[in-house]
Amino acid sequence: MGDPVGEIIGDYRAFADQQAQRLLALGIDIRPYPISHLAYRVPEWEQYVHVRTLLERHASANRENFWNGRPISLIVPTEPLDVLDGKPVPLIELIPPVHQRVYKMGLEHLGVVVGDGFDAFVADHKPVLTGQQFQGPKSIPDPVYILFGDFTHVKFYRLSLRDSVESVAGPFGVGFQHVDDVLPQRLVTATGANPLPR
Repeated sequence: MGDPVGEIIGDYRAFADQQAQRLLALGIDIRPYPISHLAYRVPEWEQYVHVRTLLERHASANRENFWNGRPISLIVPTEPLDVLDGKPVPLIELIPPVHQRVYKMGLEHLGVVVGDGFDAFVADHKPVLTGQQFQGPKSIPDPVYILFGDFTHVKFYRLSLRDSVESVAGPFGVGFQHVDDVLPQRLVTATGANPLPR
């Protein structure tokens, strides 16, 4: 049988392998850790809705909420994706058009759950970490991350993205809900509104 999710978002197994190999070169072995999620970015609102619709055909639930002024959809595959020789990926984070800076479109980051050893992990690997992403006053993960030259990331969390969201907003239900009355954002920079590159 084929891989319908891979046909939508691309070769996520190769993406995870690539990120894991890059981390090994920096002295970080993610084999002991669970995977939180894969993130997939799209450049335009219509593409976000299209990809969301396609992914939901192979999912059991989602959670869509506003973050930084735009919706982000967390999609629970019917069957977890399989990466890195058997690690399940229980969540896909679908992210619509950018809001502040340059991002890689398509498969953009891999989330890794460090767990209770998060603080020690940060201390041990501080020389190779790019930074920390502060996600708001109720954020539990506040992940640290490594940014690679192709604008892809690996983010390291104390809790998985799903566990963090559920600790604030309750468990994911069954089925799909979408935010209403969304006006697609325009990309605005310091020099004014600019069209997205094509």
